[in-house]
Amino acid sequence: MDVHGSLVFAGDSVTDCGRREDPAGLGSGYVRELASTLVPRGVRVANAGVGGDRLADLGDRWEVDVVARHPDHVSVLIGINDTWRLQDTGERSDHGAFAERYRLLLSALPSTTRIVLLEPFVLPVTEDQERWRDDLDPRIEVVHLLAEEFGAVLVPIDAILHRLARTLGAPALAADGVHPTESGHREIAAAWSRTVGAA
Repeated sequence: MDVHGSLVFAGDSVTDCGRREDPAGLGSGYVRELASTLVPRGVRVANAGVGGDRLADLGDRWEVDVVARHPDHVSVLIGINDTWRLQDTGERSDHGAFAERYRLLLSALPSTTRIVLLEPFVLPVTEDQERWRDDLDPRIEVVHLLAEEFGAVLVPIDAILHRLARTLGAPALAADGVHPTESGHREIAAAWSRTVGAA
């Protein structure tokens, strides 16, 4: 996919990565890594990630933070906090409702907007996180189905990071299993660039 014009990255803390304290508004993670190659090519990059966001929270700000910018491309990484809140507070996010809300967000974009969807992920560093898969895997399946439905580019970062973790170890990529290390962010950016570039 040829990336041109404007690109908005939307998501949670993995995308946010301190972007509101960054004068450039990019944060210190994979968005900045990608911007280092996209901005010199004339692409206007905006980071709309907000730490702690679940899909419903992203939905509450979707119109202002994403749609109103009239981006040519939108990249979304969301879902791990829906799973995490179930684990730490017992707050449920029904998988069917998750799919429908996500579909509504993507439907609000003009048909000309090119969409990139990233799998939410967890790289278990504790025994407890191994059990997160029961809730997370159906959300990843939703992302796959929506990518097909909307003709979006799918970046399978859960699968890619798990494959890397078998040799590097999960903590090398995400010390707490969720928030990427510098190396983890580089791998996400590389996967995004490879997948989008090949689309």
